[in-house]
Amino acid sequence: MSDFQTRLVRWVPLLFVLLWSTGFIGAKYGLPYIEPFYLLFIRMLLTLVVFALLMRLFRAKGLGLRQALHQMVVGLLVHGAYLGGVFAAISWQMPAGIASLLVGLQPLLTALIAWQWLGSRLRALQWGGLLLGLLGVALVLAGRGSGASGELVWPALLAVLLALVGISIGTLYQKRFGQGVDLLSGTFYQYLSTALLMGLLSFGFESRDVDWQPELFLALFWLVVGLSVSAIMLLMLMIREGEAARVASYFYLVPPVTALEAWWLFDESLAPVALGGIAVAVLGVYLVIRPARAAL
Repeated sequence: MSDFQTRLVRWVPLLFVLLWSTGFIGAKYGLPYIEPFYLLFIRMLLTLVVFALLMRLFRAKGLGLRQALHQMVVGLLVHGAYLGGVFAAISWQMPAGIASLLVGLQPLLTALIAWQWLGSRLRALQWGGLLLGLLGVALVLAGRGSGASGELVWPALLAVLLALVGISIGTLYQKRFGQGVDLLSGTFYQYLSTALLMGLLSFGFESRDVDWQPELFLALFWLVVGLSVSAIMLLMLMIREGEAARVASYFYLVPPVTALEAWWLFDESLAPVALGGIAVAVLGVYLVIRPARAAL
């Protein structure tokens, strides 16, 4: 790998964080005009078309049955549970900044699951980081009374919890069973299973009424091109090239970036105690991940 390529690769995590954070903003723009699962169903269908063209253009390597099934499981976890949970939570009036913060605690949960599933050891400092992360979430939730509009309801909290668990397990699953899989072909099967899931949820529980406004078209375009193609390809590349804990560590940058975007675009604000909670949560994630990163 040339020096230019090496320097370029170093920018991949930052570019991923910037793209990933805009997913919450795209959801905020699109969901007033369409139900969450139907939006995701349309998004998946459009994404499948794009990936089919990319696979043909770049002559992607096909997958065996076992590899394809593993990638479909990853799709249900990383895209189905995560996107479905986040979009449902935002459609139930959870502010984009809060949703981003809660699922941004993925590094904490990933480290805990890795400790149980993969036998990774957590040091005392990492346990302290876990507790700080939980304290940060509590402070953010406590500071919402006077700091932001909207109400936090149990369905929204449960939906975002499902998203958090799904992306955490999905990251570890992909690291364990996705080695050697062509990125384009693997991601295609991930979106195939997600499309099937969202189709079942939409046709089973939603009316599928759509108000086709320019904001919805723009949101769909960005969610497909910026997120489903660009950001997810970067994520799969990061998972393939790095350890799961290291990849997960970059997610702690997403909540502050999304909160800034939500403040700029939607005038979402957070009370001082909630802002302090963000700082505490970020510090907690840093303490959990730092030893794992230092060892690389």
